Amino acid sequence: MSGRIQWEVREEIGILTINNPPENYLYEPEFVQLDLLQLWITDPKLKGILIHGKGKHFSAGGDLKRLFKIISNDEDLEKKLIAGNAVIDLLLSTYLPLVAAIHGVCLGGGLELALACHIRVAAENALFASPETNHGLIPGMGGTVRLPATVGTAHALQMIMSGNMISTEEALSMKLIDFIVPRKEVFAYAFSLLRRMTKNLPPRIIRSVMQALRNSATLPPEQAIAEETKIFCALAKEEYIRRLSESESES
Repeated sequence: MSGRIQWEVREEIGILTINNPPENYLYEPEFVQLDLLQLWITDPKLKGILIHGKGKHFSAGGDLKRLFKIISNDEDLEKKLIAGNAVIDLLLSTYLPLVAAIHGVCLGGGLELALACHIRVAAENALFASPETNHGLIPGMGGTVRLPATVGTAHALQMIMSGNMISTEEALSMKLIDFIVPRKEVFAYAFSLLRRMTKNLPPRIIRSVMQALRNSATLPPEQAIAEETKIFCALAKEEYIRRLSESESES
């Protein structure tokens, strides 16, 4: 399974590549082993993570043949889906900005993975869909939660119920994606965007910003503000100690 997902670190940016051509299916809901992913992302120098697909597509989502084989073998499908969601939760728990560089098709589980990213950069010819209902299913890895949170219930309802493909222009208009760029530039643009955002910031500041933003999305406003205050005070104390140490070393 791990061979279908590749990892490298370039200029303090972790690059997670889906490498299961030609469609880049996510072979299992737990598309990368949790312990392996944990090993990759624990680098304290990391400043962001870029997710993309190798070859023609970002990802066509889950492999139905593999899904039905899991069921025919009487394996615990629910357990596997929970493990798949745990992969996404682990990525989010890094408190690092996640950017998706999307080209070709971005369908089903591939779309759900992209939805977990904070920024989505798409090639001008990319196509998006949540086609599970066409196969007697519904999204199973956060799609019914993250899609309406991103595009609103009306757009999410239409996408999920119809299963139809939508273009980058439609995706941009409903705020499913954030940028459209030429196909050959999508990876470079996404990498440059992520690098520009983070290169002048230490990892602790980046993680603090991401933690505060996640709190704003997951906690009641009063609690999120209280947590923001705690983060601010902790950083202020660290900064005071750092400046004091520098001042003493110069004197």
